[in-house]
Amino acid sequence: METREIRLKYGRGEVTFSLPAGQIYFEVVGKDYPAVSDIPGAIQSALEKPIDSPPLKEMLHPTDKVAIAVSDITRSWQRMDLVLPTLLDTISEAGVPDGNINILVVVGGHRQNTKEEMALLCGREVADRVNVVNHNARELKNMVYLGKTSRGTEVAINRVAAEADRIILTGGIIYHYMVGYGGGRKSVIPGFSSIKTIQQNHLWAMGRELGSGSNPNARSGKTRGNECHEDMMEIAGLVQPDFIVNVVPNAEEDYAGIFAGNWVSAWLEGTKRVDEIYSVPIPGLADIVIASAGGFPKDINLYQTGKTMDNACYAVKPDGAVIIVSECLDIREPPEFPRWFQYDSRLDMERALRADFTIPGWVAWKEVECSDRASFIMVTLPQNADLVRRAGMIPVATIGEALEIAYRKCGTKEPRITLMPQGANTLPVILPPHPGEGRSGNG
Repeated sequence: METREIRLKYGRGEVTFSLPAGQIYFEVVGKDYPAVSDIPGAIQSALEKPIDSPPLKEMLHPTDKVAIAVSDITRSWQRMDLVLPTLLDTISEAGVPDGNINILVVVGGHRQNTKEEMALLCGREVADRVNVVNHNARELKNMVYLGKTSRGTEVAINRVAAEADRIILTGGIIYHYMVGYGGGRKSVIPGFSSIKTIQQNHLWAMGRELGSGSNPNARSGKTRGNECHEDMMEIAGLVQPDFIVNVVPNAEEDYAGIFAGNWVSAWLEGTKRVDEIYSVPIPGLADIVIASAGGFPKDINLYQTGKTMDNACYAVKPDGAVIIVSECLDIREPPEFPRWFQYDSRLDMERALRADFTIPGWVAWKEVECSDRASFIMVTLPQNADLVRRAGMIPVATIGEALEIAYRKCGTKEPRITLMPQGANTLPVILPPHPGEGRSGNG
């Protein structure tokens, strides 16, 4: 029988194995997209010819106080150190002095970033040039109340943003398995919103009643009808950001596009680029899915691996098997995350999450829910076995063990196998069958 050698990224290395070529059903890979070659020039052009907005320079007055939102260290892939120098120069050309500019590191509910991390995010010259401060969602005295959304979310935001004459959002857009896409309004909420606002908004990612689990509308690529996203848009609408600069990465994590201008329409243009690159049509569901997060740092911990697990669910048959290849060198990061697996029952876990909603808690919940769809097997470091088991998966140390279990669990001797080498970013989207179509794919 003809076999095919498979290589998947695992930490800073890879795992290698062979599969019967006839059983490989599909390979889910993002579209090749050229990198932006002249980044400063592309940023300058985007600022001068923005989407649905006057040029940034024309919006500014010399007396303006300007707040620039920059994502925290967990989003360092956005490389805002490449964007900010040109952005600051444009603001200066409008006559605004550096002393009137604050960069707000929008940590949401995450931990505070260190000065070294701020310098990494912004670039050392930028960090030395203007004031860079952390948002602290729990520092309520520094929040300004703006009102309520139609869903009753009480909106309070960081005083630095509230007292600015101009608010500029920066960030990156990829799929987000709670609110459809990252970027855009996420710089506001959870970005620089109060912890109370964050918790009230994010509860829309859960079903209406205890026991109903997560909200099926809160998923990657979905915005219309996604209550959590729609509430976010209302929150950002109360803030009314003046300008946005968002980037979209290609598969090599270079810039595939820079989108600047109106905070809604420029972001929406960016989401189209995400779909173009990372929405991957598949011909059907597989008996077994084998997915790699994409190696380090995407598989640095179990928290980050949740994105790959969720994407794999869209490619596997109910009661099939999923193999996740994820080293998880720092499996217990962030520190809050492991404690969510301590509960004796699903109901207890869900009750605790509804009482004190956090993103790590929701990620843990989503990972546990994955086992409702299929049997999840994780190839990881041996010391990770206990936490992986508590997350509802079967831990193994080798791909050979994983394949043996997957073949046994999937219920067929000749399973269809789908490969996902870029599992953290690619979203499988099932296509309607065409008459006469056979079992084929791009694998």
